[in-house]
Amino acid sequence: MKQVENAFEHLLFASRWLLAPVYLGLVGALIALLYKFGKQVWGIFSQLTTATDAEIIIGVLSMVDVALVMSLLIIIIFSSYENFVSKMDDLHDHSDRPEWMGHIGFTDLKIKLIGSIVAISGIELLKAFMNVDNLTDRHMAWMVGIHMTFVISGVLYAVMDKLSAKK
Repeated sequence: MKQVENAFEHLLFASRWLLAPVYLGLVGALIALLYKFGKQVWGIFSQLTTATDAEIIIGVLSMVDVALVMSLLIIIIFSSYENFVSKMDDLHDHSDRPEWMGHIGFTDLKIKLIGSIVAISGIELLKAFMNVDNLTDRHMAWMVGIHMTFVISGVLYAVMDKLSAKK
């Protein structure tokens, strides 16, 4: 019976590798976002002489938005892979290894995720305010309400995390 238990536990432990294709898919998402970023850069520079200040600011905010999402994906890919699949032992001495790699736990990852969602939501709200003439009051109210929901959720999650860390 112990052999069956051991085999089952090894199977469960090996099943963590089923996450590897998910992280590879997220790398594909990075490539798609890089393409979107390139289109935004091209759009801004190709219309630089004819675009209004508001259009340029909205374009730049869109680029910042993509950069935040891409950075968040990198954090998710690296830290999730190291937390759930395998340590990246060969990269510990790499000169370009980010400081945070290997130090972000699952709780830290969730805090960074909610913080990034709040930042992205804030950028989208700022873009909407730059284009307020073309939006209804109802649309703006929903955007502010959703953003505030993210902010409050983030604060509550951080408070819960801090309270649980004290115990």
